[in-house]
Amino acid sequence: MAGTTPILLLGAGRLGGALLEGWALTGAFVPSDLIICDPQPGEVARAAQAGGAALNPPPNELARASTVLLAVKPQVWREAARALAPLLGPEALIVSVAAGVRSADISEAFGGRPTARVMPITAVAIGQGAAAVYATDPRAGRVAHALFDPVAEVVDLDDEAQMDAVTAVCGSAPAYLYAFVEALEAAGEAEGLPAQSARTLARATIAGAAALMKASGVEPSELRRQVTSPGGTTQAALEVLMGDEGLGPLLRQAVAAAARRSRELSRS
Repeated sequence: MAGTTPILLLGAGRLGGALLEGWALTGAFVPSDLIICDPQPGEVARAAQAGGAALNPPPNELARASTVLLAVKPQVWREAARALAPLLGPEALIVSVAAGVRSADISEAFGGRPTARVMPITAVAIGQGAAAVYATDPRAGRVAHALFDPVAEVVDLDDEAQMDAVTAVCGSAPAYLYAFVEALEAAGEAEGLPAQSARTLARATIAGAAALMKASGVEPSELRRQVTSPGGTTQAALEVLMGDEGLGPLLRQAVAAAARRSRELSRS
């Protein structure tokens, strides 16, 4: 999209680095489109630099940026904004992936610049992410889509308050899945499987099931029915998982707790 580059990536840690990997994988942006600022750049940032990205350039170079992608930790975003805002050109806009930080606060800290807020997951690194965008400024929204559409399935939000639910359902959810896999591995071992066999089977099964769900487009409830024979082993397990104290209530509690914490962080 014209007017998106150069992109100034402020913070190339876990999420910023994942975006660099995803853009490189999909060809969405070439390294020469990128300016990267990170006090401790890792291998991904160094690789981008080797390809032509500007890594920690002199401050006057930052005025070239058309888009600033704010990917620093939420605890230090204000400090980063104070240092960066005076160095930007007049047309630069802000796209933030800082969890729990409201777009109005970001815009104010950057002198009233157009701002979009995005909640992605780190699977953007392999071009299979998910992301939600909130923007009141149309241009900022279009730029956010230009950054994330190549590496994620993107939804738009009408109300920024929905970002707390997105954080709980999307941003934090990979950890829920990894915790499930850990528990499944442990349960397999408890039933007598060797540890390595339990790990291999649990991980391959969950990854394969997720890939099938995405590729088929079939509703999860229907896929569940397809592998559940009446009176069989899967039904016996699901009577536990879908019982009164099973996955449904547990996930509602987990998502509510994450959303509540997101709201607390946004007020801090």
